[in-house]
Amino acid sequence: MAAAKTGDSVKVHYTGTLDDGTVFDSSADQEPLGFTLGSGEVIEGFENAVIGMEVGESKTITVPPDQAYGPHTDALVQTVARDQVRLGVEPEVGMAIEMQTPDGAVIPLLITAVTDTTLTFDANHPLAGEQLRFELTLVEIG
Repeated sequence: MAAAKTGDSVKVHYTGTLDDGTVFDSSADQEPLGFTLGSGEVIEGFENAVIGMEVGESKTITVPPDQAYGPHTDALVQTVARDQVRLGVEPEVGMAIEMQTPDGAVIPLLITAVTDTTLTFDANHPLAGEQLRFELTLVEIG
């Protein structure tokens, strides 16, 4: 049986959990995730784990932050005066918004703190700094 290699299109069923067991993503009850190995479509640690697997094979892997979404970077957390931000709704902790840069790029932000005078925004990926665990099953090599 052939093993998955760089350049192959593959389909994988997976469940991703955090160290505390919280499921953050899963393909259960959905179509398997399809991607091309070596294309950078998925995080490095996930992709590297699929290389060498055979169809029907399952494994559990742990992906450190440097092979996932990187470390949590304090420089990407900013507190600004509320009167400098117009959201159109009352801000709440946990609210996800998008900011557009002058060059048109869109940056997703998460509101992490709200006071009477300030709002704190975090531009880190929500899984930055997290060690991720995946249960993988290779479904198809195309």
